[in-house]
Formats: sequence, structure tokens, C-alpha cells
Amino acid sequence: MAQKTIITGTGCYIPTEIVTNRDFTIHNFYAEDHARIETPPQEVVEKFIQITGIAERRYASCDLNASDLASIAAEAAIKDSGIDPETLDQIIVAHNFGNVLKHTIQTDAVPALASRVKHKLQIKNPHCVAYDILFGCPGWVQGLIQADAFFKAGIAKRALVIGSETLSRVIDRYDRDSMIFSDGAGACILESVPAENSESGILASSAVSHCQDEAYFIYLGQSNFPGSDPRIRYIKMHGRKVYEFAIKKVAEAMKECLDKANVSIDQLKMVFIHQANEKMDEGIIRVLYKLYGKRDIPTTIMPMSIHWLGNSSVATVPTLYDLVRKGKVEGHNLEKGDIILFASVGAGMNINAICYRV
Repeated sequence: MAQKTIITGTGCYIPTEIVTNRDFTIHNFYAEDHARIETPPQEVVEKFIQITGIAERRYASCDLNASDLASIAAEAAIKDSGIDPETLDQIIVAHNFGNVLKHTIQTDAVPALASRVKHKLQIKNPHCVAYDILFGCPGWVQGLIQADAFFKAGIAKRALVIGSETLSRVIDRYDRDSMIFSDGAGACILESVPAENSESGILASSAVSHCQDEAYFIYLGQSNFPGSDPRIRYIKMHGRKVYEFAIKKVAEAMKECLDKANVSIDQLKMVFIHQANEKMDEGIIRVLYKLYGKRDIPTTIMPMSIHWLGNSSVATVPTLYDLVRKGKVEGHNLEKGDIILFASVGAGMNINAICYRV
């Protein structure tokens, strides 16, 4: 019997600590060669918002770790779906650094964050398998692709997929790129149902990994501050290379996904793309439409949350989808039957996309 994978509930956790761009104007920034950037911090910040669109971001409070954020988002998704959590077959948590205690730089992923979430939710069913996935920023989307594959194989019927991250605890505050990153968590409940019972569901997916020169576009490296301890590592990226790579390659993966689903670009209602950089995301959408020979792009095609939430990695796509789905993003709404696209790019370099009918 043919099956479809549908999203039956969503949830997110948006941290309470708001950090505005103004907070960075008191910083001294340094380049990769440890030389101080002489441009006044105010000018650095002004240029930053022009490029990224980020005005503020959210940081998790000291008492919460990535697994805590994940658990809160999970509880919201479970409540939204109305399921009994004991009926879950899988808990998949996407992240990059595990739990990082505030004011430390050491990552902790033993036990896995998924195991901690299952413990926090007090799920007793031993056949609910909990595991983590590392796939860079596209981790949550990849979690959906993986759960869908398990469903089609008949191994599972119901899964909780979460993306959670506390990037604020692995940033180098002397690096201009530190202004991009933020914290958060998003989650959804996925279920496998008979195809004849639902028009909704995942229509197709695509995923690629470019691991030649691109593998280290995003990496862990020493602080830009002169004389910093080389043994302590922070999240780093070659911003220009990431931008150029994403502009060219992400649209190709998105088109591949739509073509596999036999969906026209004109049928697409909305794109939920990783909230990495406003100008980059806008460029990706332009390239996608250009691949179809289109110049006119619907103004409502791409909801954004990066302006006030920043880049929370694996949490950006599920958080944005939850907000739009629940009518919390002005100018954007979803209706039954709408066709949408999830897409993301990140460290690895990995890219993926999912075409989904609401």
C-alpha cells in the first residue's frame, strides 16, 4: 500500500534574550590575520545589516542548553499534533555542537541530544529510537528526508524531528561574522499515512554534498584576537566563498527537487529557505526562477525571519515554518493544498530540499 509522509504538528522555541546590532558597536573587530579592523564598529555594523538583513538575534539564557531548547520545541509540536508521545518510533535531533554550557567552549554530545530529549519528555517506550544527525545547517531538512526513507521502508510510522542550536556559545566576538549567528529550536511531528487518505505529504526530495574545496568553507578556528589561545576553537567561515557557492548550487538542488516532484515553478506557493543571509537567500530565489526562464518573482514567495531571529542554523527552517503555519508572519499564510519547498545549505558543504504539499 502506497504511503505518504505528512507533517501533523509543529513547534518552536525562540529564546528570550534579544541582542541588537547596537550591542556590537562597542566591540573591536579583528581580521583573520589578527590585525585590528580600523573601520569604526558603527560602520561595520551598518554595512553588516545592509548585507545580511539582520537587525537583532536571540541568545539562549544561561540555564538552557540546546537539548532544553529542543525539548521545549518538541513539547509544542507534540501538543499541536495531539499524538501520544509513547507512539513515536523515532526522535531525530539535528545540531552541530551538542550542548555547550554558557561561558564555556566545550561541546557535549554524550549522551546524544535526542536521548536527552526523550528523557526530558519521559518517553518510556524502548522502541522509540533516539539519535542525532550532523549535516550542517541543513540538518533538520535532512532529518525529514531520513524519516521519510524509514517510513517508506516500513521501519517506522511516526517521528519527531528537531533542529536545535546555541551558536552564540561558539562564536568569536572579535570576528564580524559573529553577528550572524543566534540560538533557537524548531520541531515537527511526521507521520506515515495511506496515500488514499491524504493529498498532503512529501512529494520529492534532493540532497547533495560538495566536499572538495568546499568542505572547509565553514570550519572551527582560532579567535581573530591577537595572542588568543590557538587550542580554543570557534565557528568560522569564508563568507564570500559560501555566498558564491550557495548562489550557484542551492537553486540547482531546489530545481532538481521540483522536477522530481513534477511540480511547476508556477505551482509553488512558498519557499522556506535557511535563514543565513537575506541578500544570499534573495539571490538564490532569483537564480531558481531564472533556471525556469522566469524573471517575475511573486513578492510572497519567501517569508523571512532573519531580520529579528538571525541565523540559528538547523532551527531556522522549522521555526519559520511553524510561525507561518500558525499565522505569525505578516503577509504570509498557508492553506490546504498549497505546495511549498524547504531548502537549506551549510557546512560540509551540504545542500538539500523537500517539496511538500500542505
